[in-house]
Amino acid sequence: MPQNINQPSNQIRLTNVSLVRLKKGKKRFEIACYKNKVLEYRSGVETDLDNVLQIPSVFLSVSKGQTAPSQDLAKAFGPKTPLNDIIMEILNKGELQVGEKERHAQLERVHHEVIDIVAGKLVDPKSKRVYTTGMIEKALDQLSSHGGATHKADEGKASGTATPTNGEASKEKAKEMPTWTGVVTTKSAKSQALEAMKALIAWQPIPVSRARMRLRLTCATNVLKQAAKSSVKKEVEEEDAEGESEKLTGTIKDRILSYVEQIESQDTIGQEWEVIGFVEPGAFKGLGEFINGETKGRGRVEVLDMAVTHEGD
Repeated sequence: MPQNINQPSNQIRLTNVSLVRLKKGKKRFEIACYKNKVLEYRSGVETDLDNVLQIPSVFLSVSKGQTAPSQDLAKAFGPKTPLNDIIMEILNKGELQVGEKERHAQLERVHHEVIDIVAGKLVDPKSKRVYTTGMIEKALDQLSSHGGATHKADEGKASGTATPTNGEASKEKAKEMPTWTGVVTTKSAKSQALEAMKALIAWQPIPVSRARMRLRLTCATNVLKQAAKSSVKKEVEEEDAEGESEKLTGTIKDRILSYVEQIESQDTIGQEWEVIGFVEPGAFKGLGEFINGETKGRGRVEVLDMAVTHEGD
């Protein structure tokens, strides 16, 4: 004999959803969204809320189909706050709940993107050849397996014969060095690739350096012999403070050439001096600021190649 099953009026069953959850006023509120639409909405790709929300309601538990009582919403968000404003606040500020399968797929996607970016910008310092993505991935795995490499460094210093003062100084220096603990989904692939490159260059699990930029630098000839007034310093300077200070007090031409690691060509055409050469990416910003500040618009920096590499055979 069939039986009638009464579903409570505040219960709504939904399937195949992405949850956005916000804790406020000691209660947890949820909204039910279509899969993949929340990130599209937050990035501006999707603007129609009807395509984002499965249902314009606020829940205490989507999985149980339990909607939030109006008194709970009033207590948490204010008695005069419209439901639509509450939903918007949860959508914009809430934490997106992702299933294990989706999270793994997203992590894999970001991981591959990070590896591709790093492999395209780092080279072997001697041969200037790029590494394969597999070699870059293995090197980063070495860093992450050692907790970003700091633990390995600390253990090595602790077992050495250096004096306690030197040992402590070495440990402090190791702590300040960039670390890598693996890819996360809460940061962009570009920012994580930059962190990965800094860690690889600092710890050198394989010999790496940033692929140099190829630039064309031009300047009016009557400006070149003027004494440089700016105190801008190269970002890559570290060790020889006296040597650098000598370069920094030279002519504008001397200062420009101090940024160039390798000169490909240098020529004077009429009233304009031109040099094509290779510059470390870390020095690019300082070089641009120096030329703009010292030449008053009579010098230019043109990027010919963002990352000069040699492909392996």
